[in-house]
This record gives sequence, structure tokens and C-alpha cells, in this order.
Amino acid sequence: MRYQAYDYTVKTANAFHGFYSLAHEMTSHPFNPFSHTWMGRATNAMLESAMRATKTYDKLGFEIRSTTIDGQTVMVREQIEHSKPFCDLIHFKRQGRKHKNKVLLVAPLSGHHATLLKGTVEGLLPRHEVYVTDWLDAREVPAEEGPFTFDCYVSYLIEFMELLGEDVHVIAICQPTVQALIATAVMAEQNSVSTPKSLTLMAGPLNTDRNPTRVNEYAREHSVDWFKGFAIMTVPNGYPGAGRKVYPGFLQLGGFLSMNLDTHLKKSLMFMRNIVSGDQEDSDRYRAFYDEYLAVLDIPAEFYLETIERVFKDNALANGTMTYQGKPVDLTAIKNTALLTVEGADDDICGIGQTEAAQDMCSNIPKSMRKHHLQEGAGHYGIFSGSKFRKQVRPLVTEFIRKYS
Repeated sequence: MRYQAYDYTVKTANAFHGFYSLAHEMTSHPFNPFSHTWMGRATNAMLESAMRATKTYDKLGFEIRSTTIDGQTVMVREQIEHSKPFCDLIHFKRQGRKHKNKVLLVAPLSGHHATLLKGTVEGLLPRHEVYVTDWLDAREVPAEEGPFTFDCYVSYLIEFMELLGEDVHVIAICQPTVQALIATAVMAEQNSVSTPKSLTLMAGPLNTDRNPTRVNEYAREHSVDWFKGFAIMTVPNGYPGAGRKVYPGFLQLGGFLSMNLDTHLKKSLMFMRNIVSGDQEDSDRYRAFYDEYLAVLDIPAEFYLETIERVFKDNALANGTMTYQGKPVDLTAIKNTALLTVEGADDDICGIGQTEAAQDMCSNIPKSMRKHHLQEGAGHYGIFSGSKFRKQVRPLVTEFIRKYS
């Protein structure tokens, strides 16, 4: 009933959105003299803010059409390489380029769409053949497809790596650093030829006992039963996944926003001021960020609850109690995969040391094949997007991958 109530609220808001959009179109039209006055710009700023507050934010496309390699423009074609019920493996195929330095970029299944990593993909494309896990909105997956568990996530990664074959390099960001590490260990233990040549883990909760953040503390303060009662809802009728139990994206988004509410409010006020002052560049930057940030997806309930229990409450990887398909996960089986861990010094979601912990867990990887990088001045999102990523993190990752190709 809670999800149904939210759905009705959204549909009501959409009706207001249409009214605000019409009013904004009329008052901002360049042929309307009012639009060129201070009062007109102020009115337009308020109307656009109202439009954005009542808008439903759908998933955006990657829309990457080209990249620049050695000073030349190379066309890029986005295609689905492999499709699973809960995920599409997207390939950004560079026209006329050999498929070497293959990178499997593992996107989080934590509320936002994989398109949040658009900047990451753009940064990697000039030097790598990039594949991305594009997780689907659980409310769009029919209930007859069955559950999607923590182990299912690991199985998907193993299947994708085996599909890509030899000379695969994995980059996992945030939440899936855990599953990527498990998948690598399972494949190494099986002596799979598709075991990744290198594994880059960025800003992930591998040992949540180290410098716990508010996210970690929140997970530990509440029982799994509490999360099940508060956070899990049933997809209402009208969606392909009707009847499926999910952790709704709108609930996760509320959590994201509440963590830095003052910052988001200040940005909204500044957005209105920029419209009034005519600062188009900053206004467009705000629109682009929040069009992506406010687009969220639902997460399968079983995956969400198992992640809470295994990663945040039991800290199973660090404690040596992690299992896959009922068998213990042996991280010491990883011997020939180079390991790079990257953290942000200002990360308020994943504390310093939580990702670096993999360096100790993977004790059989030669020290010469292990590297850790702490990026000064970078928060959680700055590790994989923005200027710090483009200028400092991406070159480091590329150099590491090439060294072990």
C-alpha cells in the first residue's frame, strides 16, 4: 500500500508538472517582452523549480557517440553484448579499433542507473574497450523471472567475464567491489582462463569496521527485520514487475538527499539565482547533474537485504565468513590478478581504509602486483567522475591496466 500511495502521489504531481511547464513556456518565450525583465526571469526561475519538483525523472541514455583517440575522432556504437533478466551488458564499440584492453566496468546496483558512470565511460574510452553492467529497474522485471540474490549478482559477473574471454580487466565502483572481488576469487580457484588480469576496486565497503561512516552505522543500528518492515515494498499494479518485493528507488533517493540536505538546498537556491542573473552555463550544469541524480531504480528486495546482512552487519569478507553458493570464499586463491584499490580522502559514504582492506585480504597476490591510491580532495563521486577522475585517477587506472595486459 505504501508504494501504491507513492505512485498516486507521483501521478498527481505529474498533473501539476504539466501546468507549470505550460506556464514556464509562455513566460520564458523569447517573443514575450516580460521574459527579458528581472521579474520575468525571477518568475521563470520559480516556475522551472516547480517543474523540476513535480517531474518524474526517467533513466537517461549514455548518448556517447564518439571519442578522441590520438587526436582523431572515432565513432562509438552502443550495443547490448549480452542480456540477462536483471542486467544488460553494454558494449561501447569503437569503430575500426581492435578489441584489446577490455574493461568490464561494474556499476552499482544501489538506486542510481549505470548512466551515472557516463563520465567514467567517457574517460576510459580513448584507451580501452569498455563494457558496462546496466542493471534494470526491478519493477520492470516480471515476477516470474524469480528472485535476484547476492549470489546472483556474483554469478552475473562471472558469466560476463567468461563471455568476454581472456585479457579482461575489471573496474568495480562502490557497492559491487564486494561482488567483483568474490567473483575473481571464485574464478581463480577454478583456474578459469577468464579470471581478470587486473582488478580495480574503487570506494567500496570491503571492511566496514574501518572508519565507519553514517551509512555503516545506520545499517548496524537497525536489524534486518527492521529493514524488511520499513524499506521493503511491493510493486503495485501497472508495472511489469507487479507483486515483486523491492527496495524502492525513491526511498534510497530520500536517503541520499537527507545525508547532505543543506548542500542540495543551497544548490537549488543557487540554480534559481543563476537563472535570474542569466548564467546559462552553471544552470545547465545543475540541470545535467540532477536529471541524472534524481533518476532512480528499484532494487530486488532479496539482494538488498542480503547486502545489508553480509556486507554491513556481518562484515563477512573481512571476517572470512563470506560464502558463494554455500561454499566459503577463499580470497587467497587470487594469485595472478593485479590489484588496484582507490579511495577518496573526503568520501563520506565509504570510509578511508574500507577499500584498501582488500590489499591485506588478497595476501597471495605478489606485493609488486598490488597498489593503493588515496585521492586527495575527492569525495565519493569524485573518485569516478569529474576533474579529479579525469586528471588523476583515470590516468593511474589506465597505466595499471596496461602494465598487466
